[in-house]
Amino acid sequence: MPTAERGESRQTPRVACRILDSLRNIDADTWNALAGDHPALRHEFLYALEEFGCATELTGWKPVHLALEIDERCVGVMPLYLKFHSYGEYVFDWAWAEAYRRHGFQYYPKLLCAVPFTPVTGPRVLAPEAAWRRQLVERAVALTDELGASSFHCLLPTEEQAGEMRDCGLMQRTQVQFHWYNRGYGDFDAFLACMSHDKRKKIKQERRKLRDAGIEFVRLEGKQVTPADWAFFAQCYHRTYRAHGSSPYLNLRFFRALGERMPDNVLMIVARAAGAPVASALNLIGPDTLYGRYWGAVEYVPGLHFETCYYQAIEYCIERCVGVFEGGAQGEHKVARGFEPRRTWSVHRLEHPEFASAVEDFLRREGEGIEEYIEELGASSPFKAT
Repeated sequence: MPTAERGESRQTPRVACRILDSLRNIDADTWNALAGDHPALRHEFLYALEEFGCATELTGWKPVHLALEIDERCVGVMPLYLKFHSYGEYVFDWAWAEAYRRHGFQYYPKLLCAVPFTPVTGPRVLAPEAAWRRQLVERAVALTDELGASSFHCLLPTEEQAGEMRDCGLMQRTQVQFHWYNRGYGDFDAFLACMSHDKRKKIKQERRKLRDAGIEFVRLEGKQVTPADWAFFAQCYHRTYRAHGSSPYLNLRFFRALGERMPDNVLMIVARAAGAPVASALNLIGPDTLYGRYWGAVEYVPGLHFETCYYQAIEYCIERCVGVFEGGAQGEHKVARGFEPRRTWSVHRLEHPEFASAVEDFLRREGEGIEEYIEELGASSPFKAT
């Protein structure tokens, strides 16, 4: 007997894609179940950026996050922002914006899938099924036109997700970051032993000068970070941004929220001279990756940046058997200190066909240059030939 005659029927799943103007409109556990263990993608991190005024419409980051629902069950999410500038992104498109302006077109607003102010690699379309990720990307592309945006961009996704978005017709851009890899070193000296004599000697000299100057370091995790430590760190962070003529993106309330809501993901490194703090760096702890994020100092001491931001973090990774240390965006100087070039990706779709064609040609030529650059960096590796 046919199924319908037995009184049975198969209903078509109800699919909806909601726009969230704030992460307060989605349950934190639901979001985190899809985001996984990446600290910068957790609800606590992203919502704190909104809650404390760092990533809001007033600062040029209007939240328009997507939530894909099937039969009212959320199966995928996407951190998404309508951007009115290109600050705080670390994948630079200023030249594209200027080209639009010169030709009488508006580049802003644009639609951006990214972690604000945080150039760390990781998934960006947070759904376990490829078909669901494709639906979210297609909805984001459609939303670009609906919101009157010039373009859609996704910054620093995984290689797999970059490929999936390329298959959806988006243009792929390749760039470089510098990451440190733990090769199973027993201690910091074992790491140095793998380097050439000159590079090893330079690092030892940098560290010795700080010890001779009486600079000491303490590594604080989670609840070990006191309110005074957070206040000092925020002072350092703000001072460093202003010293470079920039406005700091983040504030003390945001930093304190990280310590309260994500203590297992926080590592603060504090430099002290005669017992008084002089510099501080904040890192995020992932399952097998340490993410170097923000730093600052209240006085200049030669070599202080390298020790606070790099060597102390590397030592931590060796002691805790952490596999990778992402030391932040840019920084060719990191190569001499044991970091290795790693390809990163972004994907883009411009609504204007002529600009899209020009950008596609630019990305092709830029990508060829990136491959040559990586080869050149490989030739200047600080590690001994094996």
